Amino acid sequence: MRFLFACGGSGGHVNPAIAIASELRSLFPDCAILFVGGTGNVETEIVPRAGFTLRTIAVDNLRRSISPKAIAHNIRASWLTATGLLKSRRILREFRPDAVIGTGGYVCYPVLRSAASMGIPTVLHESNVMPGLTTRMLERCVDAILLGFPGCESRYKLRGKLVTTGTPVRHGFTAMESAHGAPLVLSTWGSLGAKYMNAQIPEFMRLAEADGTFRALHAAGTNSDLLPCRSSNTEIVRYIHDMPTRMSEASLVICRAGAMTLSELAASGTPSILVPSAFVTANHQEANAREFERHGAAVVILERDATAQTLFDAAKRLLSDPELLRRMGESAKALDNPDASGKIVGEILRASESRRRT
Repeated sequence: MRFLFACGGSGGHVNPAIAIASELRSLFPDCAILFVGGTGNVETEIVPRAGFTLRTIAVDNLRRSISPKAIAHNIRASWLTATGLLKSRRILREFRPDAVIGTGGYVCYPVLRSAASMGIPTVLHESNVMPGLTTRMLERCVDAILLGFPGCESRYKLRGKLVTTGTPVRHGFTAMESAHGAPLVLSTWGSLGAKYMNAQIPEFMRLAEADGTFRALHAAGTNSDLLPCRSSNTEIVRYIHDMPTRMSEASLVICRAGAMTLSELAASGTPSILVPSAFVTANHQEANAREFERHGAAVVILERDATAQTLFDAAKRLLSDPELLRRMGESAKALDNPDASGKIVGEILRASESRRRT
């Protein structure tokens, strides 16, 4: 069998695809798998590192503005979409997939749209509470839409296509006892980083180092200007490649509220302080974060309130109450979908079989 994945723009879109592809490879060792991502995006590093072949096409987002700069940007983005459709069809004809799976990012639109028009089974996974622009644009043409969160059905027009599966995570995220010694606070603003939030980290690290009661590890992101550095109990790195191990070791995680990150927190049963990004479509990260807050798995601090001192005080308060941390970890674990990859593979095979019958 042959499977093509379209994903890109951030680790939150790429890592679920890698988890699904790994599940397919374990079930069908002889299957062929190809990834299609955006030119110059983070997937150009993550996908080959995971052992999969990647081809790229140039894509860009659309801006919701009528300024001359935004109009010029959207003209270019529309041109890239048109050429992306042509290149997607060429890749699809060459690879001849049995199914095409999209897990998010603008690259999904030309690839899944082209696949649907060519009669190839298509499955789209939406990991966030709020469907993104690409999901809304593809809703009518794909065979199935798989939901990362339950209770989101009312946000879609074609509910007959919806299946709740959860969001798959990479192998290695497991609940485990914290290591002896000072607790570890892990912070990350996503694979690319976040300029405003990264600006709070030097002072947060200074406070942590002066306090000395916990260790602090921060992943600055590939686009960050923060330089890697290390002291006795604090460390800043560009990117954490062994995130399953580090997150499972952490007593507390301070992070964004992308759906992939939340799924990893659930899989590892790790308490968190969530700082949702305010600059995302339909404010979907806050909607994601509030779900974790509602279940008692996280504390939410909005970005406008997330100073270094606020984050440090919140971390200190939670770390001083081991029983509260334990309950938060259990609540996070209760939100886990350990068989998300298996459920998604089942839906991929079902869509493929259904299309063949028709």
